[in-house]
Amino acid sequence: MKFLELKDISERYIELLNPTSPEKIIKAGQIAGLKPGGEVIDFGCGFAEPLILWAERFGISGVGIDIRTYACQRAEHKVAERGLANRIEIVCSDAAQYAYTPQHFDVAACIGATFIWGSFGDAILAMKGAIRPHGRLVIGEVHWLTDNVPEGFRLKQSEVSAEADLLKMARQQGFDFEYVLHSNHDEWDRYEADNWYGLLRWIEENPDHPERQQVVDHLHESQEEYTRYGRMYFGWALYVLCPHTY
Repeated sequence: MKFLELKDISERYIELLNPTSPEKIIKAGQIAGLKPGGEVIDFGCGFAEPLILWAERFGISGVGIDIRTYACQRAEHKVAERGLANRIEIVCSDAAQYAYTPQHFDVAACIGATFIWGSFGDAILAMKGAIRPHGRLVIGEVHWLTDNVPEGFRLKQSEVSAEADLLKMARQQGFDFEYVLHSNHDEWDRYEADNWYGLLRWIEENPDHPERQQVVDHLHESQEEYTRYGRMYFGWALYVLCPHTY
């Protein structure tokens, strides 16, 4: 079973696919200057909850791109159910290959999916061409909470950076951190436990599935990693980035 198939299973009962809250998503939109008539592009949109929240709160329109068929179908259903089909478009595609109109959007977002391009810095480089001259980027990203991470775990999580390095990457691409919304332990616990819940329900429902043991192993690995290391060493935040004006 492929990793994205495991995510389809674990995320069945989750709407917001990161360790954050609706309130922080809305605050990020406020800081980014969203207002009626604004346009947003969300790379790796998942089930489109941030786009929906911003459309309902600020009156924006937008496009969300995700590579997973399950995520796109669920996002389209949610958008229609909440009466936003005329304002939010969902595109099922590799977000890294999506041909956006240059300098068309007020905000470009990538919330927890910078792996689409490789790194935080790569994401900024790929996204910045989508926004208008005074537009904003909203990026959700994991980071180390401390320098004292066990070497074995650090090597296993080689894509994770210190927050100071994220700031450096942003500046190298011509952006400042305008605002940061850090996640707390409760938000991390909710996110991890919701994933475990989805995996456990699937395991119960599929006693004879040929790949059941792989799902069990994934559950156990996720739980052991989080309780032993993740809760102590992982941070996560929403970063609102504004282009240099100096």
